[in-house]
Amino acid sequence: MALPLTIYREPSFSEARLVMGFSGWMDGGEVSTGTVEYLVSRFQTVEFAQIQPQDFFVYNVPGPMEVAALFRPQARIENGVVAAVEEPANAFHGCPEHNLILFAGREPNVRWKAYADCILHVAATFGVTKIYFVGSVAGIAPHTRMPRFFCSVSEPSMTPLLQQYGLEPSNYAGPAGFVTYLTTRCPQYGIEMMNVVAEVPAYVQGRNVKCIEATIHKLGELLDISIHTDDLHFMSVEFEKQLSKIIRKRPELAELIGKIEHDYDRQVVDTQMADLKAWFEKQDIRLD
Repeated sequence: MALPLTIYREPSFSEARLVMGFSGWMDGGEVSTGTVEYLVSRFQTVEFAQIQPQDFFVYNVPGPMEVAALFRPQARIENGVVAAVEEPANAFHGCPEHNLILFAGREPNVRWKAYADCILHVAATFGVTKIYFVGSVAGIAPHTRMPRFFCSVSEPSMTPLLQQYGLEPSNYAGPAGFVTYLTTRCPQYGIEMMNVVAEVPAYVQGRNVKCIEATIHKLGELLDISIHTDDLHFMSVEFEKQLSKIIRKRPELAELIGKIEHDYDRQVVDTQMADLKAWFEKQDIRLD
């Protein structure tokens, strides 16, 4: 059975690495998608393959409009004329200079096996030896500090890398995401996979440029690639200044963030700050 995959160019790589970002389950602060989008724009990349979206996404989800809108294709209407309906893009971009493949997509709602087959087919076709997923989850972390990074890997032999690169080993039991499923498939193909997940402040809404910048630099260490982010750093500094200015006007939040900083600096990972969690719930801020 043919895969719902189109490969329309064949760039040349030597021991390629595949870096993936997904919107959806693990994209708090848009760190997963924002990191890959930045690298695609920063490097000289060429799009060379697409996973066809029709088989993998549920568009018509019941519920409030703000929930249903997250799942539907994007439409564009100009001067009363329907110009386009754009389905989710799931594209592979090649950067032969760094033996790097960048994949940006939406986490599939259904048919995980077939979607994983597409990714692993591209990996096998172009000689990928390692896959890196970059993601993010909202947690009790202060915006004034660099994010902690948690990591899971496909092989026990990879665990020494966690200490080498300052990554906390993940410990989790609960609903699985597609990335975890994909990780279990990689050993069948002789491919190592590492999932690097930033902990982003739960009280910060929208794209977190500071955490995106930190994730890019952590990924650069793992890939042994120098990635210049001067433009992103400028936005990151301004982002933190503006956020701190807003927080100073809300004494209750400023006090709670002070408590977060206190625990964070002492590397208290599983904090039990009931008052802070209650405040998040009151503000309808989700902790992943």
